[in-house]
This record gives sequence, structure tokens and C-alpha cells, in this order.
Amino acid sequence: MQMHFKPEIQRAHDTAERRGNAGYVDPVSGLLVLTGNYLLERGECCGAGCRHCPYPPDEQSRAGRPTDPSLWE
Repeated sequence: MQMHFKPEIQRAHDTAERRGNAGYVDPVSGLLVLTGNYLLERGECCGAGCRHCPYPPDEQSRAGRPTDPSLWE
């Protein structure tokens, strides 16, 4: 599922991935957000609704990802 993010969020994510960091601090909420690369290295979807989840929608569903986007982390 391809999502589009505010430029400042995308910039923070891209910078974290380039540096090899597992996550970044969301510039809007102040919360820690895991990068797509880190999530992929974990090897499976956790079903928590991660913002940068790299797994296909069917795998996310099997893992229990909420269908309501307001519940995604």
C-alpha cells in the first residue's frame, strides 16, 4: 500500500533510512516512528498498523492490521 506523507515526514523518514536508523521522531506528533527498512528487517508484519509498513495488504490483514486508518500507529 503506497501512502503519501507530508514533505517534512517523508524527509525525516528518508534521512533516518539513509543514516541506517531504526526510526525517527515524527516532526508533528513527537512520537517515534519506525522506518520501512527496519520493519522489513524484522521479517514479518506485526499487524500494528505501522506508518511505513513494507508488507503487502494481504499479509497486513493476516497479521491483524486494523482496517480503520485512524487506529494505525
